[in-house]
Order: sequence, then C-alpha cells, then structure tokens
Amino acid sequence: MQDLWRLSAADLATLVKSKKVSAREAAKAGLARLDAVNPQLNAVIDHRPEDVLKQADAVDTAIARGEDPGVLAGVPVTIKANVDQEGFATTNGLKLQRDLIAREDNPVVANFRKAGAILLGRTNCPAFSYRWFTTNLVHGDTKNPRDASLTPGGSSGGAGSAVAAGIGHIAHGTDIAGSIRYPAYACGVHGLRPTLGRIPAFNPALPERPIGPQIMAVSGPLARTVNDLRISLAAMSARDARDPWYVPAPLDGPAVPKRAALCLNPDGLATTPEVKAAVTDAGKRLERAGWTVDVIENTPPMREAVAWQRKLWLGDGHEAQLEMAEREGDPGALACLRGIRAKVTPMDQANYAQALTRRATLTRDWMLFFEKYAVVLTPVSGELPFADHLDRKDAASFERVWEAQLPQIAIPFMGLPGLVVSTGLVGKTPVGVHIVSGRYREDLCLLAGEAIEAGGVPPSPIDPVG
Repeated sequence: MQDLWRLSAADLATLVKSKKVSAREAAKAGLARLDAVNPQLNAVIDHRPEDVLKQADAVDTAIARGEDPGVLAGVPVTIKANVDQEGFATTNGLKLQRDLIAREDNPVVANFRKAGAILLGRTNCPAFSYRWFTTNLVHGDTKNPRDASLTPGGSSGGAGSAVAAGIGHIAHGTDIAGSIRYPAYACGVHGLRPTLGRIPAFNPALPERPIGPQIMAVSGPLARTVNDLRISLAAMSARDARDPWYVPAPLDGPAVPKRAALCLNPDGLATTPEVKAAVTDAGKRLERAGWTVDVIENTPPMREAVAWQRKLWLGDGHEAQLEMAEREGDPGALACLRGIRAKVTPMDQANYAQALTRRATLTRDWMLFFEKYAVVLTPVSGELPFADHLDRKDAASFERVWEAQLPQIAIPFMGLPGLVVSTGLVGKTPVGVHIVSGRYREDLCLLAGEAIEAGGVPPSPIDPVG
C-alpha cells in the first residue's frame, strides 16, 4: 500500500489492527516522509530510526499474540521537545538544556506508548516555549510548509509544521497561551487545547513548575482531522498518579441543545475582514448542520483574563526568567521578556492573591455563560497568520502580535478547552475558527468542530512550499 503517511490516524490504526498493514510498514512510511520533507522544514529536530522500528515491531508482536495494541496501534506521532521522553533531551529550545536527558517519560508520552503509538521524532519549539514563532539557538528555524514566509506558529511550531506536511499523523503540543491552537491555525490543521487536568502532565527531569504553568499549561493534540483529535484525546488522557491536577472526567458529557454563540470582536478585539468572514462562515456551517447560532456582541471577560494570565506566566519569577534568558542569549526570548516587563511586574503577594481570587470569579462567569451555550465561536487571532518573526521587527509589531492573540491567551486563565478548526485559505494563507466550551466539554468542541470541518478544510498533508 502506497503513501501510508497520507492516511488519517484512525484509518491507519484500523489497518494495523486488522493486520492489513504492519506497524513496521507504517513506521517505515513515516520515516521515509520525514527524510523527504523535514530538511526543508526543520520541524523534527531529533529522531532515531532504529528505535522507531523497534517500537513498531513491539506493536506487531502484541497483535500477533492476540493482545489489544491500543487505539493508536502503529500510528506514528511526534512529541514536542519540551516534555520528557526517555533517552532524549528535554531541550525546550535551549542550549542550556541540550544535555538534560530524560530518564523516564512524561505521562502524556507514556500514554501514547500505552495506546500503541509509534514515537517518530521530537518537534521544535522556541526557546522556553515563549513565542508564537519557532526558532532557537540550539535547533534553528522551523518553517511553515504552506508558505515559508509565514510563521509556523508557536510554541508548538514544529508540531504544526510536521503534521501539516505528513510527518506523523498526530502531533503532541503544549498550550499556555495558544501554543497548540496557533500552530494549527498557521499551518492549516486542527488543534485541541484540553481542559486543565484532562491530560496528565509531569516532567521528572525538571524542577516543579510554578503555580501559573501548573494551572494554565496543558498538553494536547494537533491533527489533520477532528476525529483524529478525538481518538488522540482518549489516548492521551489516561490516568497517571504523578499529576495532582489530573481529573478522571468522562470524555463525553450529557447531551445539551446544539446552541452556539458567535462573537467577532470579543472584548473589543480588532478583527480583520478575512478573519471575520471565516468565523461567520463557520457559524453558517453550524447552522446548516442543525445548530442554532446566536451572534453576540461580547463574551465574558477576556482582557482581564489576559492581564492575569501574563502576570502568572511571565510576571511570577520574572527576574529569574530574564536571567536565564540572558544566559541562553536567545534574541526572541529576551525580546519577549523585555517587551512584556512593564505589563507583568511587579508580581508581589498582593497581586498573586488577587490573580487567584479573580480567576474564580472569571471562571464562574464563563461557566454560567456555558449554561446557555454549548460552545462559542471566536476568531483564533485578530489577524491572519503573521509574517515570520514579526514580533521582533519593532516595538509596535510586538504589541500588535500580543493584541491579536487575545482569545488564545485568555482561555487558559480559566482552564477552559479550546479547539481550532482550519476552514480554508486566503490565497495560500490558512484561516480558521476558535471553538470554546465549558470545562471538560471537549466533546462539545469536537462535535461543533466536525460539523464545521464538513464544510471544507485546506488540503493536507501537503508538500512544503518555498
């Protein structure tokens, strides 16, 4: 069978489990695709073919014994370089961590293995996973396969680039301010930021995270179909006792009326005509699928959520973060921390207490909103995907980037799930929609996402375009 790398994860797993295709054949196809296109993209920054084939042989052996190989049997997936994978460096895009070799797997990596997935390679991220652009001093620059002049997104830019180009069927990413959702948007694929606590997290090779990342950062999947996100979520969300935030919530909640809100300018976001058109079109697709869609003037607060999110993420321990960035010498990380400094400091005890108090109030506001609506549709960003490295052009461009990303930055503060569905192209630039629901209601995001996806998506996987 030709071009196994083109198949959906669900279709490939079915073929492997039915013995129509071996996991080794699937792995070899994934490796061949990586070899063919990764030199143009630098999406994958570390991989070991012998280990990949060894994993595949273990899946084939389990199937031969009559054992259940898992929901992702024989499916090549990629892992972002900021989570622990046994035997590999958890660089997080840093020279300072290139020798930080993990001795055990992060829970999400362990869950992929349990599900029968083949860990194909490690994907690139910006230094410290700070930016919506993907470059660093240890692994270099990652390119967008649809247009090399556009950002591939960040911080899971390698993940978005890889899955769009057919390097793996599912890509692992992490998201504290859009780092799954924006690469999906920029590369023309789909990406799911789950609810806090849905997918267990822990990096044994690193110190315990501060409270901000603990309550806002999550792992999640990027893929070329919404159904592949669904089966990925099931695989990735298996229990792991190492994460005290883990919640064993059911993947499918109670049925609710198919009623969606649609907001083009949440909290005063300036949205370009092309982005407005995409969000409006997504709403019409939902209506054609039998949903009721209410156009609303505003959502519950986003700007205040953004202000507190930035303080908890980049204000807490700001001086220590800046000192480490100075030792690393990464221009993008330094620009990020210096550019945001006035907005996130001081972060003293009073600010800390107020942040956590306001988090309760704002989360309640959003949860009450979702008593009326199953989901809300918003722009992913106020603009189409940015020119690569726009945030480093000048101070005005830095502010422009942070302002446009309002919906992505806000949602993590409340721990809510968010799904980006790519819906089309403006010329050769991807565009899409952001779907948000209540806590642990990824199922509603995915239900709406599949209805929107049915109206058309950009072709993928694709060969890289210069």
